[in-house]
Amino acid sequence: MKRMYCVPLLLTAALGVTHAVAQDAKAGRAKASAQCAVCHGMDGIAQLPTAANLAGQQEVYLAKALEDFRAGRRVNEMMTVVSKDLTDADIANLAAWYGSIKITVQLPER
Repeated sequence: MKRMYCVPLLLTAALGVTHAVAQDAKAGRAKASAQCAVCHGMDGIAQLPTAANLAGQQEVYLAKALEDFRAGRRVNEMMTVVSKDLTDADIANLAAWYGSIKITVQLPER
């Protein structure tokens, strides 16, 4: 019976869920306007052809990408510099903001 209690904990660890920080999309929006919007846009649609669109991305993906840039596990000249001073709360908030933006997809005509 004790093993059953460990399964959710192991599953959580295996999925890489490390955020105990509460996400605040409003704080993420404020941080994005000051630091991210130049390249990624306030609406999450990239302003530069070399920048990623962030609107509608999964929060977990965005947080992991920022953590990886900050830790040097993922390298990009601009993102490495920008992410080095982000706190865990900043990362969670930015992920919450860009993840909360709703997008629609339109398939091309055949």
